[in-house]
Amino acid sequence: MATHPAPVAAAAPRHVAIIMDGNGRWAKARRLPRIAGHKQGVEAVRRVTRAARDLGIEVLTLYAFSSENWRRPEEEVRDLMGLLRHFLRAELDDLVAENVRLRVIGDYHALSRDLVAMIDGAIERTAHNTGPILVIALNYGAQAEIVAAARRLAGAARDGALDPEAIDEATFASALTTRDLPPLDLLIRTSGEQRLSNFLLWQAAYAELLFVDTLWPDFDGATLAHAIETFGRRQRRFGGL
Repeated sequence: MATHPAPVAAAAPRHVAIIMDGNGRWAKARRLPRIAGHKQGVEAVRRVTRAARDLGIEVLTLYAFSSENWRRPEEEVRDLMGLLRHFLRAELDDLVAENVRLRVIGDYHALSRDLVAMIDGAIERTAHNTGPILVIALNYGAQAEIVAAARRLAGAARDGALDPEAIDEATFASALTTRDLPPLDLLIRTSGEQRLSNFLLWQAAYAELLFVDTLWPDFDGATLAHAIETFGRRQRRFGGL
């Protein structure tokens, strides 16, 4: 059985994840097209990535495109992919210079061939960096991740490489895409919505959850610092008293 430490006041989080929500509402409030909100959302990614590094966060995981986002209008999906291309072109040199390692979780190989090549190239260029890790969730769904992990373990058991009775929480976690990352400490969702939307469901089991009203394009370093302060005032009990 997995064990957890006794309840203690939360230390600074090592791993923070953010559901970036509210781009469309930000644009609508200004009578702008949705793409304007997404563009400002990319600017927020730049700000928050740098702020996370300055705050000493080891891993920042951003929910950029879910497996359900394909249901959005084709034009909006195309615009989002274009912004991803722009972000990779504009930010890659800075990520390398700032010693940030880029990771991607989710089935990003289902994206267009040129975008997959850009992502693979960015991952490769930053692979030897030793500083903070920026994880982008692309075409990601937590339920699909859990199913894939179960299928992987079932295959190993079928082949005689794994005793089914030996499967515990740690074994299952080792089959997830986040297996070599620190445990998730804090999960933030912007824009006032209060749901996980199929994001890091396994990893969030004992994470602290924080729902803020700030729309993602308005999120900045000060907002992140306040979230970290809020986290620091909580007591993490991990199911204990």
